[in-house]
Amino acid sequence: MPEQTAHAHKPFEGKISEETRQHFRTAREEFHKSIEGILPPELAEHRRKARKEILLAWRSMIDATLERMDEPKKKA
Repeated sequence: MPEQTAHAHKPFEGKISEETRQHFRTAREEFHKSIEGILPPELAEHRRKARKEILLAWRSMIDATLERMDEPKKKA
């Protein structure tokens, strides 16, 4: 299974040269830096908190589903 996870993070490995992929990574980093310079710092903090809330909501849904799976089946 670790091979699938590693492969999922590098879907273009072997299809696009490492040099090209590095240029894309650098371009993405520079783009992010330029956007950070334009947007107010409060937005980044708000976005971080919103992402955390979304993840907590997913965690809650998963926990509830796991709890229901552990309950014995009820007869109708």
